[in-house]
Amino acid sequence: MSDSLKEILEWAYCIIIALVLAMVFRYFIGTPTIVKMESMKPTLIEGQRLWLNRWGRTTKTLPKKGDIITFEEPVKTSFTRAEIENAKPIAQYNEINGMEWFLKNFLEIGKRSFIKRVIALPGEHVQIKNGKVYINEQELDEPYLQPGIVTDLIGNGVGFDDFIVPENCVFAMGDNRSHSTDCRAFGCVPLEKIESTVAMRIWPLDKWGKVE
Repeated sequence: MSDSLKEILEWAYCIIIALVLAMVFRYFIGTPTIVKMESMKPTLIEGQRLWLNRWGRTTKTLPKKGDIITFEEPVKTSFTRAEIENAKPIAQYNEINGMEWFLKNFLEIGKRSFIKRVIALPGEHVQIKNGKVYINEQELDEPYLQPGIVTDLIGNGVGFDDFIVPENCVFAMGDNRSHSTDCRAFGCVPLEKIESTVAMRIWPLDKWGKVE
């Protein structure tokens, strides 16, 4: 083997190792992302850049109430009234394995994620009524919402508005309640589908820091 070919192979080996390490870090530890939705206004604005903490997914730890999370988009994001009456309040996902799982979850090819705020945890009774959110019969204080924001079912006015959050699930909504497709429409998010929590905002610089 010539010295030049050996050098090329060594460089190729180093590049492959670096790419693998980067992918492992992104999946298990953290990664940057760009806000692409308006559902978290005014807390998060389209075009802002965030650092996501994925250690919770690695350790299979539920996020805390008030955390902003990202999670995989469910396969079904709306229900009829009859379906709601017979459905558990848990978002639906297709089971995938092998190479399809690797491409979608590890490489994130063909995957779409939502970003929302955790409102309720397992075992808590959620009610959406009179334009507000109630947890265990107590009105929820939501200082992150803009004044005058009303929380109701969206779209066709059909959704989950009175239920107990199932085990190992969270109930999450966008801060921009009238422009957010969230757990009101498709049910609570299972722990295994939560990808990350928002650790901090990294751009623009004048907004740099922890996101509340």
